[in-house]
Amino acid sequence: MPAAPELVVLVDQQGRPLGALPKDQAHHGDTPLHLAFSVYVFDGAGRFLATRRALTKQTWPGVWTNSCCGHPGPGEDVAAAARRRLRQELGLEVGPLEPVLPGFSYRAVAADGIVENELCPVFFARLDGAAPSVVDADPAEVAEWRWVPWPSFRTVALTAPWVLSPWAAQQVRQLPP
Repeated sequence: MPAAPELVVLVDQQGRPLGALPKDQAHHGDTPLHLAFSVYVFDGAGRFLATRRALTKQTWPGVWTNSCCGHPGPGEDVAAAARRRLRQELGLEVGPLEPVLPGFSYRAVAADGIVENELCPVFFARLDGAAPSVVDADPAEVAEWRWVPWPSFRTVALTAPWVLSPWAAQQVRQLPP
C-alpha cells in the first residue's frame, strides 16, 4: 500500500489552522500560507550544525541553511514535529527546544517560480553531550553538513545572504549573536 501523502497545515495570518493539503499540492506559484518550523542545533562548544540541502530538493537545492526544517502534520505539536524531523533528517536526539522566533514568517520565490509562504516558528536545540563526529543525514534531505562557529554563520547571513536559504538568511538576522 502506498504511503499517505505528507500534509501541510494551512493557516491564517494569526496561525489558526484552516485545513490541510498534500505537500506537493501546497507548494506552487501561489502557495498558501502554511505552518512550518526551523531548528538550529548547537553542540556543547557552541558550534552550530549547518546543512546543505540535497541537490534533489525541489526548492533551493544545494543551498546552505539551518540544521533542519519541515512541516508539522495536522494536529501535531510544532516542537514534536521538529524533534521528529531531527531524528528523520539527521539521526539526532536533542535536549529541550527553545523557541527563539515563535512568530517568524516569510515569503520567498525560488528560481523556478515556486513560492515558500510559511508561518515558521524557529527553535534553538542543544545536544546533550559532545557533537557527533558523524551525523546520520538522510541524503534525500541533506547533501552535506558541518559544525561551524555561530559567529561565522551569522557573518555569512549578514554579508552574503544570497549563499543561504532565504529563510535562514532572514532568521539569522533576527537571532541573537
